[in-house]
Amino acid sequence: QVQLVESGGGLVQAGGSLRLSCAASGSMNRINDMGWYRQTPGNQRELVAVIFSGGFANYADFVKGRFTISRDNAKNTVWLQMNSLKPENTAVYYCNLGQKTKMGRYGYWGQGTQVTVSS
Repeated sequence: QVQLVESGGGLVQAGGSLRLSCAASGSMNRINDMGWYRQTPGNQRELVAVIFSGGFANYADFVKGRFTISRDNAKNTVWLQMNSLKPENTAVYYCNLGQKTKMGRYGYWGQGTQVTVSS
């Protein structure tokens, strides 16, 4: 089992910045990736950014150039630096950790942290 604890959400004005953190604990073997997803009311959860164990990162088009994901494998922590925030970035942001199993990838979720960007 893996536990994820997120922090860093809050209220910020458009153009501002926030940094989300996600600390993982528990059975931390065979970790494949860590990432961030977002969800707004009535919509499905969607990928914001993901970083793989080798360091390769992938971003959703709507955050490229503004958000940066980083990871400390030794500390089992992933961060999402969000700059130039826009009102449309308002959402609940969820940390996700992908672990390799015999059945394939298994994903764990954090509890979510609210990000609200005011205009």
